[in-house]
Amino acid sequence: MQIFIAENSGFCFGVKNAIQNSEKALKSGIKTISTGDIIHNPQEVDRLMKMGLVVNKTPEEVQVDTNLIIRAHGESLDKKEEYIKLGYTLVDCTCPVLLAIYKQMQKAEEDGYTIVIIGNKDHPEIKAMAGHLKNKPIIVNSKEEAKKIKNLENLFVVSQTTNIYEKFFELSDIIEGSNTNVLIKNTICNATKNRQQATIELSKKVDAMVVIGGRTSSNTNKLFELSKKHCKNTFMIETIDDLSLQEVCKYNRIGITAGASTPAWIIEEVVQVMDNYSKDEFMEQVEGSITKIYPKDVVKGSVIYVTDSEVMVNIGYTSDGIIKQDELSNDPDVKPRDLFTEGQEVEVYVIKLDDGEGNVVLSTRRVEGLKNWRKLVEISENDGTVEATITKEVKGGLLATVFDINAFIPGSQVATTYVKDLSPYVGQTLECKIINVDEKKRRLVLSRRAVEEEELQKQIDKAWENIEVGKVIEGRVERLTDFGAFVDIGGVDGLIHISDISWKRIQHPSDVLKVGDEIEVKILRANRERNRISLGLKQLTKKPFEEFMENNKEGDIVKGEVVNLLDFGAFVRLKEGVEGLVHVSQISYEHVEKPSDELNIGDEIEVKILEISPETKRIALSIKETKEKPESKPRPEPKKRVQKPKKEKAPEYENQELEHNLGEIIEAKLDENSEDVEE
Repeated sequence: MQIFIAENSGFCFGVKNAIQNSEKALKSGIKTISTGDIIHNPQEVDRLMKMGLVVNKTPEEVQVDTNLIIRAHGESLDKKEEYIKLGYTLVDCTCPVLLAIYKQMQKAEEDGYTIVIIGNKDHPEIKAMAGHLKNKPIIVNSKEEAKKIKNLENLFVVSQTTNIYEKFFELSDIIEGSNTNVLIKNTICNATKNRQQATIELSKKVDAMVVIGGRTSSNTNKLFELSKKHCKNTFMIETIDDLSLQEVCKYNRIGITAGASTPAWIIEEVVQVMDNYSKDEFMEQVEGSITKIYPKDVVKGSVIYVTDSEVMVNIGYTSDGIIKQDELSNDPDVKPRDLFTEGQEVEVYVIKLDDGEGNVVLSTRRVEGLKNWRKLVEISENDGTVEATITKEVKGGLLATVFDINAFIPGSQVATTYVKDLSPYVGQTLECKIINVDEKKRRLVLSRRAVEEEELQKQIDKAWENIEVGKVIEGRVERLTDFGAFVDIGGVDGLIHISDISWKRIQHPSDVLKVGDEIEVKILRANRERNRISLGLKQLTKKPFEEFMENNKEGDIVKGEVVNLLDFGAFVRLKEGVEGLVHVSQISYEHVEKPSDELNIGDEIEVKILEISPETKRIALSIKETKEKPESKPRPEPKKRVQKPKKEKAPEYENQELEHNLGEIIEAKLDENSEDVEE
C-alpha cells in the first residue's frame, strides 16, 4: 500500500492566523469566548475549549474583562458594534483575504454597483460579507438562481472564498450575459485554488482518496466533490476513527488531502496509522471482522454506493448486501438517492444470504416495520397514544394506519357516544389508545373512545377542583327538562331544580331560561362520589318578601293580579312576586257572598296594603279601601199608627217612645258594621 499526500493540505494562512490569535487570547488569563466554532473543525475547536475557550452563541452584557473572538469566517459590522456595547474586547480572527474582499465590495458599492455574491447564503462567511454592506446584496448559488438575474446594470460579482472555480465562472458568465456593465472579481482564495488543483491531480493518479476535514467545512466538502469526479473510491473522514481500514486497504495507491480547517496533527495521525497497517494485520482483522448473520437478522452496515435502482451495503460479511428498489421504503415512488448517500451507516434486515449472484439480499423497509411494531408495543405498555390516519370505513368500524401499519378501530371504540355514520371520519387523524397489539399476528386494535373518556375524566377532575358549596360560578345552559335546567359549569353538569330557578311560580324552566344562556349560578350542594351538583339561580336575587318590604309599607296602594279564589277570600300576586290575601269582607262595601261573584283569576286590580306581618310573611290587602266609602242611605220615617180606642194595654210596648228608641238602636248598629243586619 502506497500513500500520497496532496500538496497544500491542511491549514491555510487565514485559519492558522485565527488559531494563533485564539491561543494567544486564551493564554492571556482573560476569559475568552466565541459566538460559534472559530473554524469548521470540531476536533480543533475541542482542543481550544480544553484550553479554556467558551462557546456562547448568545453573548450577554459582561461585568469583567472578557475577550470575544471574531471567527475566521468574519462577522457583520452590526454584530461587532453590539459586542463592543456589551463590554467585550474583540479579538478579530477574520481571515485577511475576507478583510480585503470587504473593502473591495464597499468601494464598488460607493461607486454605484449592486453587489452579487456567489455562494451559500447560510454560510457564516457570506452572512459576514453581506453585513459589511449598506444595501442588501444579491446571493446566488445555482444556475437557476443566476438565470433569474436579468436586465440589471452595474453589477459587481464576487465569490465565497472556498467556491469551486468551475462553478464560480459558470454562474458569473450567466449573470454577465443577461445584464449590463457586469464587473466580475474572482475572490476565491489562492490557497483554496491550489488545494483544489492539487486534489484533482492526485485523485487522477490513485486507486482511492481520503479527504480529511470537518463535515461542516465548505472547502472540505468541495474537495470531496472534486475528488469524487476523478476517483470513485473517495472517502471523507474527520479523524482516523471514521476510516474503515479494512475497506481502504483493499487499494494499492491511496491519496490523502485535507481541508483548510484541518490541523496538521489530524493529518499526521491518519497517515501514521495507515502507514503502520500491514497486509498481515489487514487480513487478520478482515477474518476477525466477518460477522455471522442469518435470515431475519437486523444488522448495521455502511453504504458502499447508490444507483438509480439499488443500494450496495457493506455489512461486515464475506459478501456485500444489496437493497433493491422495492425493499427501500413503503413509498413505491421513492428513489435510492433520495434516502441514502455513500458512507452512510444504515440498519438492514437480512432477507436471504445469497441472491444467486453472491450478494446478501437486504431490506430497510422491513427494518422500519420491525422498529414500528416494537415502538407500538412500547407505547402500549406505557399506556401512551398514537396518531392514527383513518383510511376507510368497513363493516363494524374503521381502518387506519399508524407508522405505515394497518390498524382497526371498532365502531364501539370510535367515540363515547354511539355513532351511526362513520364515513365523516375517513381522512381524519385521530389520537388513539392501543387496546391490542400482536406483532406476530400483525394485529393492531385502537380506541379513540378511551382517549375521549380520559380527556373527559381529566376535564371533570379539573372542574371539581373549582366546585365549592356556596361559590358563585359561571355556566352555560345545556338542556331543559320539566323538572329543571342542566348547566355546564366548566366540564361538569349541574342541575338547577325548577324550584330554584325563580322565586316566582313558573310552569316550566323555559319560562325563564333557554339553551345557550350564559348565567351565574350558586352551588347549593355537591356530591363528588355520585358526581351530582345542585345549583341555584334564584338564590342570587333578593327574596320577594324582602324586596316587597323595601318597596312598600302599610297604607300603600299597589297593583296586583288575582291568582286564586277561595270561599274566604282572593289571593293577589304583587309586583315583587309575593301574594297577599283580600278577605271576602274587604272586597266591597256591599255584602259579597263569595269572591268569585266579584273577581276572576287573572284580573289586574288595585289593592291597599292593610297589614304586613314580617314574622309570618303574611300580607292583608283590601280592594274596597281603594274606593270611596258610599254614603249611608237615610231610613224612611216610621208610619204613624192611628190611635184606636183603648180596649186594653198591649203587652209588647207600653208606649210609642219605646218603639222609637228601638229603631234608633238598630240604625246605629247598621252604621257600626259594614254588613247588612236582618231584622
